[in-house]
Amino acid sequence: MKRQKLKLSTLGAAAFTVSLLLGGQARAADPTEEPTGADAVAKKISTATGLDLWGYARGGFYGAAGSQPKAGYQLGGDLQHYRLGNEGDNYIEFGLGRKFDLGEGLKWGVYYMPKVYNGTSGTAQVYSDISGLEFAPNLSFWAGQRFHRIQDVHILDNWVMEDGDNYGAGVDGIAVGGGKLNLSVYSDGNSDNHNTSSNNGKRMNFQLVDLPVNPGGLLSLTGGVIGGSYALGKKGGALGLLHNQKDFLVKGLTNSLFLQASNGHAALNGKFYNLDDVNGVAQAGAKQARIIEAINWQVGKFGGQALVGYQTRTPDSGPSDGVKTKDLSVGGRVSYGVARQVKLLGEVGLTSRAIDGQDKQRLYKSTAAVAFSPNTDFWTRPEFRVYLTRANWNDAAATANSSSFGTNGRKSATSFGVQMEVWWQ
Repeated sequence: MKRQKLKLSTLGAAAFTVSLLLGGQARAADPTEEPTGADAVAKKISTATGLDLWGYARGGFYGAAGSQPKAGYQLGGDLQHYRLGNEGDNYIEFGLGRKFDLGEGLKWGVYYMPKVYNGTSGTAQVYSDISGLEFAPNLSFWAGQRFHRIQDVHILDNWVMEDGDNYGAGVDGIAVGGGKLNLSVYSDGNSDNHNTSSNNGKRMNFQLVDLPVNPGGLLSLTGGVIGGSYALGKKGGALGLLHNQKDFLVKGLTNSLFLQASNGHAALNGKFYNLDDVNGVAQAGAKQARIIEAINWQVGKFGGQALVGYQTRTPDSGPSDGVKTKDLSVGGRVSYGVARQVKLLGEVGLTSRAIDGQDKQRLYKSTAAVAFSPNTDFWTRPEFRVYLTRANWNDAAATANSSSFGTNGRKSATSFGVQMEVWWQ
């Protein structure tokens, strides 16, 4: 099939991203900074009530020209959802917790986080922990269902390094070589699936985080081993590496390198991959690999995040056994303050998907927005945005997505909206 020429060439998108890599400084979290925006409100309420409050929410008005989809312009890979002006949904998760002081350094806590996505409610977290035990004063023991996260790539809405989300238990904070070791075990159940999986899946995970390995450099290692009963594919395992480097190439620039691999029914982050569906139909495992180079920065009024990522997946059984999928992602988001509480946003994502025996799919998405927030830093929330999004894709992408944005051979679309995004902790 003849390749469709897109409005932005691969070279142009690569040049855009390189300019981002060389043009900014990274925003490094400073624990001594006073919270601002929604964080400041949450801190005041926590101080007054004794409750821990944290959460995330987004929602708004979404539209598109004609019968075009309002959002969701992506080829389906983990690294391909450039989210600004491309979400089109409404979501909230609201965490409540309380830490009780039992004296002599002993503390226990209980935490609950409900969630609502487009009107469907569920439970994101519900767990308890205890710390300060005499024989292990620096460790935290926990049990229940919780997030267990290390680092995400925000503009893709992807927690690249994490485990958790299932019923489990673990211990956090074991001192190892200047870093911290976290150990955990999980079943494949959670509050929303009621342990209905037919796989009887189990997994063991470790996280060795923030090992100082060079000046300004911290290393994190992750791993998982999957057990259970699978009619298709192997049980599997996963390994991951993350290196965060401050002052990379130039002072203030922070670089994050992710390397991950998995096989069988282990996901790249060490969680479960492709459990049997709700009807008990067996799903294949896969051999997978991923590399991501990501940066973020804030220098004066100019902030942003950019990345280059590559991921492969090869099913180990079933009708697609041995058929390899290769996903490439290049893009970034920038912000620039034009007034005290006004900033301009721009996001560009160039993605491709190559599946053995098929024509390569390509999709280019760009968004421009004006946003209002307490200040103009890239990470400041709440953020109220008015945006316009344009997406273009080739014939192969239209064919592969004919039931959604590629209906009737369509190869471009325009969407628009007004959205609020906020997080607090």
